[in-house]
Amino acid sequence: MKAEKFNLFSFSGKMKMMHMSWMAFFISFVVWFNAAPLMSVIADSLGLSKEQIKTLLILNVALTIPARIIIGMVTDKFGPRLTYSALLIVCSIPCFMFALGTSFEQLALARFLLGFIGAGFVIGIRMVSEWFPANELGTAEGIYGGWGNFGSAAAAFTLPVIALAFGGEDGWRYAIGATGGLSLLFGVIYFLNVSDTPKGSTYFKPKKAGALEVTSKADLMLLVVMKLPMYATLALLAWKLSPEGVKMFSQSSTELIYGVLMLVLAIDLYLTYQVNKHLFNGTVPEFERYPFKQVAVLNVLYFSTFGSELAVVSMLPLFFAETFELGLAQAGMLASSYAFMNLLSRPGGGWISDRFGRKPTLMILTAGLALGYLGMAQIDAQWSLPLAVLMVMTCSFFVQGGEGAVFAAVPLIKRRLTGQIAGMTGAYGNVGAVFFLTVYSMVSTQLFFYVIGASALFGLVSLLFLTEPKGHMTEVDEDGEVTMISVN
Repeated sequence: MKAEKFNLFSFSGKMKMMHMSWMAFFISFVVWFNAAPLMSVIADSLGLSKEQIKTLLILNVALTIPARIIIGMVTDKFGPRLTYSALLIVCSIPCFMFALGTSFEQLALARFLLGFIGAGFVIGIRMVSEWFPANELGTAEGIYGGWGNFGSAAAAFTLPVIALAFGGEDGWRYAIGATGGLSLLFGVIYFLNVSDTPKGSTYFKPKKAGALEVTSKADLMLLVVMKLPMYATLALLAWKLSPEGVKMFSQSSTELIYGVLMLVLAIDLYLTYQVNKHLFNGTVPEFERYPFKQVAVLNVLYFSTFGSELAVVSMLPLFFAETFELGLAQAGMLASSYAFMNLLSRPGGGWISDRFGRKPTLMILTAGLALGYLGMAQIDAQWSLPLAVLMVMTCSFFVQGGEGAVFAAVPLIKRRLTGQIAGMTGAYGNVGAVFFLTVYSMVSTQLFFYVIGASALFGLVSLLFLTEPKGHMTEVDEDGEVTMISVN
C-alpha cells in the first residue's frame, strides 16, 4: 500500500477506494438535500404553508445526529463496504416515498427518515483510513469529504433543471425520484467494487458493541459529558416542532418525545457503563490506551466548522437578497460561492495537515475561521457586491479547511473505533447547525456571525488540550496478535 503513489487520476488500488467512496458520499448528499432547491415548487404543488416548509427543513436534519452515532457503530462492526451499500439502497425507499407523497404528513415522514442518509459521511472516513498511510491520510480524507460534500451544491444546480425538463406540476417528483434511483443503483455498484481493507490487512473491530470504548475512568466521565449536548439538541428540535415553535406536534406529543429522549439517554448511559465497567476493576495496558480528550476537542472544532457551514448555507441566499436587493435566483448563485469552496478548501486543509502537522494546522485554520466570521459580520449594503463575495469565500476557505483538518486527525486516534469516533464528531457538526440556526432565528444576522466567531475562539482554547499524533497506535486482533500502525 505504501509503495503505491498518490495519483489523483488513477482508478485502481487505494485511489479507486477513495474515488468510489467520495462518489457514494456525493450521492448521499444529493439525496439528503434534494428537496431544498425544489421546495417552492413542492409547496405550490401541494399547497404547503411556510410553517410546513420550515418543518420539513427541520425534519431533514433531525435524525442525522443519532444516525451518525449508530452508523459509526455499524461501520466498525460490519465494515464500510456492506454499511455504505446498505445505507444507499435502504434510503432510496424514503426518497421514493417523498417523490410519491400527496400530503404534508407523508412528506414529513419521508423527510424525517431521509435524515439517516446524512450519516453516510462517517462510513467513508473509516474506508479511506484503512487504505491510506498516515502521511497521505489528511489529503485523502479531505478529497473524500470536500468532493462528496459538493453533492448539496450539485443538487441545487441540477435538480431544478431536471424538474423543468419533465415539466408540469409533477416535474419535482421525477427529479427527486431520479436521486432515489441513483442511490439504489450506486449502492449495488459500491458493493461490487470495493473491499474493506487492502489484501492481507486485518479489519480491526471493537471488542464490545453498544457504546464507545474508552480507556480510563476520567475519559468515561468526559464521554458522558460529551453525550449530553446531542440529546439537548434533539430536545431543542422537538421544541421547535411543538406548539411554541412551528406547531407540528401537540403539547402532549412534545412531552412524550422529551420522555423518550430521557429514556434513550438512560439506556445509552447504561450501555456505556456496561462496555466500560472493567475500568473500575483495573487499568487498561498502556499500549492499548488512547486519550478521549482528542475526540472531545475535535467534536468542539467540528461544532464550529461544519455546524456553521450548514447554518450559513441555509441563510446566505436570503442574506444576500436582503442586503444587496437581489432576486432570489441571483442571490442563490452568489451564496453558492460558499459551498463551491469545498472542492479545494477541504482537501487543502487535509493536505496542509499532512505536511505541517495536525495541531498547528487546526490552530491556524480555527483562528482564520474566527476572523472570517468577524469580517462577515461587517458586511452591509455599503459594501460592494464583489468584496462581499470575496469575504464569504475567504471565510469559507477557513471553515472547510478546518473540516478537512479535523478529519485528518480523527482516523489517527484508535483504528478499530474510527467509525464511532467519526460518528460522534460528525454528529457534533449537526449539533452546531441546530444551535446556530436557533440563534439565527432569535438575533440579528450580525450577532449570528459574532456567535459563530465566539464558538471558534472557544475551539481555539480547546486546541491547547490536543496532542499532535506521533509514533504508533496499537491494535490487537482476535487471535491476540499485536499490530503497530504508524500515525506520523
